[in-house]
Amino acid sequence: MTDTTTSAAGRSPAKKSSFNLMHLLLEGRAFFALIVIIVTFSLLSPNYATVSNFLIMANHVAIFGLLAIGMLLVILNGGIDLSVGSVLGLTGVFAGFLMQGVELESAGVILYPPVWAVVVLTLALGAFVGFCNGILVAFFKVPAFVATLGSLYVARGVALLMTNGLTFNNLSGDPSFGNTGFDWLGFNRIAGVPVGVIILALVAVAAGLLLSRTAFGRWLYSSGGNERAAELSGVPVKRVQIIVYMLSGMCAAIAGLVLSSQLTSAGPTAGTTYELTAIAAVVVGGASLMGGRGTVRGTLLGAFVIGFLSDGLVIIGVSSYWQTVFTGAVIVLAVMLNSIQYGGKKKT
Repeated sequence: MTDTTTSAAGRSPAKKSSFNLMHLLLEGRAFFALIVIIVTFSLLSPNYATVSNFLIMANHVAIFGLLAIGMLLVILNGGIDLSVGSVLGLTGVFAGFLMQGVELESAGVILYPPVWAVVVLTLALGAFVGFCNGILVAFFKVPAFVATLGSLYVARGVALLMTNGLTFNNLSGDPSFGNTGFDWLGFNRIAGVPVGVIILALVAVAAGLLLSRTAFGRWLYSSGGNERAAELSGVPVKRVQIIVYMLSGMCAAIAGLVLSSQLTSAGPTAGTTYELTAIAAVVVGGASLMGGRGTVRGTLLGAFVIGFLSDGLVIIGVSSYWQTVFTGAVIVLAVMLNSIQYGGKKKT
């Protein structure tokens, strides 16, 4: 008996060390994957690991990162938002429509709103689409997948109707109309950092504080983990659901503004399939699709993993078809690791 006990005690530290190492690898998989991607492509191309290239790639990631942060909030609540790509396209077109001038036929005038008003109205439109999604999910009990899939088609259709399938070009504005400055989001830099990256950082910090330092953040995690228990505990579950979809819509609107500013044009097909990339970033970042688990930090890392991987493949000349294959493989691997990580916790 004594020998058995001693042997078991002797194995215990090794098992604990092995468990801690596995836990570390699972928790930090997005970070380790990003390091591997950077090192690999740096060896394959001398142009990859340069400051200027990192800033360019980060500017590309900003669009997906903004969508992913909004998607994270919805997924933490146990939902999904398939409309973010279409909302990005719709809000970009709406901003372009306002920048082109709003004609009032009855008054015989054309209004050119200032850029700040364009930004506010565009954010309001994104929040309105999210509000509609939230109402459908919270009060009408429409499954989030179905509700946001419908919004995906409605938003895309409205964008096409507003433009007749064409693109709004030359959104720089006109000094004589007082509406210049829209392209500032896309082309300007502050201390050498693109404005789009700075906007992503500000939104990420705000979302992180919202989740970690406010009652709303606690409500969100609890309602996503167990909605019925949270409701019995006094959490305003329906209000939380509506707010997260509104925040997701606003994040999509910010992404639409940044993308339209970068291109100085707005097309109705912008953002097609971007919702899938946003979901992928959230999953790669370690969030659970069942809700209640995930962080802003992990989601940002997931967005950078996918963005740096895609740009790296472009730099070394890999076919765009293979890029899709590699991205899909990363998503499948991330879901498998999530199942291992959270499945083990559930059994414990």
